[in-house]
Amino acid sequence: MKTVRIEKLGKEIQSHGLDCLTLVPGANLFYITGLSLRLSDRPTVAFFRPGQPPALVLPYLEAGNAAGMPDVQLFLWSDEQGYQDAFQRACAALDLAGSQIGVEAFAMRVVEARLLERNAPGSHIIPADGVISTLRMHKDAAELDRMRRAAKLAQAALSAVLEQFRPGMTEREVASLLKLSILEAGSDDVSFNPIVSAGPNSANPHAHPTDRPVAEHSAEFLLFDWGVYVEGYASDITRTFPIGEMEPEMRRIYQLVRDANAAAQATVRPGATCDQVDRAARRVIIAGGYGDRFIHRTGHGLGLEVHEPPFIVAGNETVLVPGMTFTIEPGIYLPGRGGVRIEDDVVVTKEGCESLTTFTRDWTPIG
Repeated sequence: MKTVRIEKLGKEIQSHGLDCLTLVPGANLFYITGLSLRLSDRPTVAFFRPGQPPALVLPYLEAGNAAGMPDVQLFLWSDEQGYQDAFQRACAALDLAGSQIGVEAFAMRVVEARLLERNAPGSHIIPADGVISTLRMHKDAAELDRMRRAAKLAQAALSAVLEQFRPGMTEREVASLLKLSILEAGSDDVSFNPIVSAGPNSANPHAHPTDRPVAEHSAEFLLFDWGVYVEGYASDITRTFPIGEMEPEMRRIYQLVRDANAAAQATVRPGATCDQVDRAARRVIIAGGYGDRFIHRTGHGLGLEVHEPPFIVAGNETVLVPGMTFTIEPGIYLPGRGGVRIEDDVVVTKEGCESLTTFTRDWTPIG
């Protein structure tokens, strides 16, 4: 149990007007406690009520994972007994009747919410994702070290793939090669199923690898969007490569995306806002005449999850402070022809911006 984080969490819970915060297995629970549990058919909920030791409703078969955790109230249940009694005992011990209970709106399921409502009568279930995200947005030195390693290993994996790539391989074959290279590089796992898309498919930002051969008969882009986990922390990178003699317009949109990425990174500094970073990238692409082909936000927070606050999007006035980590990933997509995205992982420093990713952003033909 991470005492300092629990103390900070208690202050955030109170500042949000809550009596208690509940967490289910996932990134937030791992961040606060170090417990790596999977959301499953066995309900598990951690309770954090300021002024009281944390409590954990946990199935018996997971008790070993909680062994050695100091000052934690455990409410264990077996498959034979069921979980109802454990939730009843936990809610009674924490005196949650009539209280304001914060939950993870994007993680807690109906089953856990109903158990809270049933066993804490008169309570109010309140979405409270901001309580933890406020803490998680600011990465400490240990977290940043893991993210740097995640970026380094991801880039090493791509380098290995590019050495083996040949035109005519299918997107699916290249994606499989990338997954294997990620593990061989020493990563814990992929942070998401890699996107490997070529030609017209690269105009779909969230394309899935297909059996389409890459550049078998014509020049085209090959886009990689991939990342790895290292000790729970993710990287998320995109690079786009030309294969063969591309049309002049394709080279033009590549340069615009590269310039937009650079403009956004140059805007990152303490005191700037997420909105300003998004606008810096978008301004370059709009000026180039492709504003309507930049169809997503400029970036998203990165850490224990691939997508987390802060979000680099127009209208988000969140002020950047040192330790915040996020992606910068402008793109231009021409339906039926191809697309370009260049994505980097960055951290806000006292001086401005550090890119954790260093893989070349230059026009780099392959194959």
